[in-house]
Amino acid sequence: MIPVVLPPNPVQHFYRGGDRIAALRGIVPQTDRQPEEWLAATVSRFGDPVTGLAVTADGAFLRDLVAADTAGWIGPGEGRDASDVGILVKLLDARQRLPVHVHPERGFAARHLDCPYGKTEAWYVLETEPDCAFYVGWNQEIDRDELDRRRDAQDSEWMLAHMNRLVAREGMGVLVPAGTAHAIDGGIFVAEVQEPTDFSILLEWSVTTSTREESHLDLGFDAVMPAVSTAHLTEAELATLVSDAGTRPAGSAFRSLLPAVADPYFRLTDAAAGGTSTDTRPAGFGVVLVTDGEGALVGVDGRIDVARGQVLAVPHGFGDWRVEGDAAVLLGEPGTGWPQTLRDGGVR
Repeated sequence: MIPVVLPPNPVQHFYRGGDRIAALRGIVPQTDRQPEEWLAATVSRFGDPVTGLAVTADGAFLRDLVAADTAGWIGPGEGRDASDVGILVKLLDARQRLPVHVHPERGFAARHLDCPYGKTEAWYVLETEPDCAFYVGWNQEIDRDELDRRRDAQDSEWMLAHMNRLVAREGMGVLVPAGTAHAIDGGIFVAEVQEPTDFSILLEWSVTTSTREESHLDLGFDAVMPAVSTAHLTEAELATLVSDAGTRPAGSAFRSLLPAVADPYFRLTDAAAGGTSTDTRPAGFGVVLVTDGEGALVGVDGRIDVARGQVLAVPHGFGDWRVEGDAAVLLGEPGTGWPQTLRDGGVR
């Protein structure tokens, strides 16, 4: 099997952005509200059966290709279903601040949403404007009743003031565990890797086009608020969620761009062939974004030429593979031990 080159898949949203995605992917934006692209996605937006799904140049859904040959695409075993690839990768290019929101963890999703995945996620900073920041977790213990009142009052200032502010730097990797309140300033362009769902609890819907009744996963706030952590995320704990590996130039060996605690959920690595070749990546499903240069992906089953801005879905059937030429790549892959970990409860 050979990797599949995927055409651009911009996603409309309530917030402004997308010009940096368009520049990287070589497209002309249709509006100033195409701030996301879902890369090689086999899942869709919450409540929408189609939006977000990756489509091949021939018009086929990648989801259907995977379902038709699960072993060829992901290898032994099966995830949630025959089209599950264990990861969702996005480009997110925000030109305005995103709302304070939370994603549920796996236990909550299994009990309330009939899904074995929650939505732990991570960001890798591709570009940022000066002094733009992530808001991650509470900077003190939060009273649940007070949070309910501030949520109902849509007190954005209170929420942001009670969160840890983390200034973004190019090459920074940040893990956001499920249950953690978070927001992103406008001006930051990231590659986002996450569990393959679209579950969000909006604590701050007033800066979006959503209503209160569209902000709680159709479950009601009484049901979803227990999924929101009110614990103090200390400076020491926050430090374990941050990696600066990507602030240094990439080499020929694939290196992790995220803290080690992300590994059970997903992996994000990079490498640069540097005119020769990278080391070999083991067979498995992967999402490749070519961030610079030209070259080729070379596997046991052949090779495919690549160039900056391309996105490819790499099947398990491509075998062990490497990058040749002058190309530099980002690679998103499912978590260590997936899909067995999804079945045996190895990640909770």
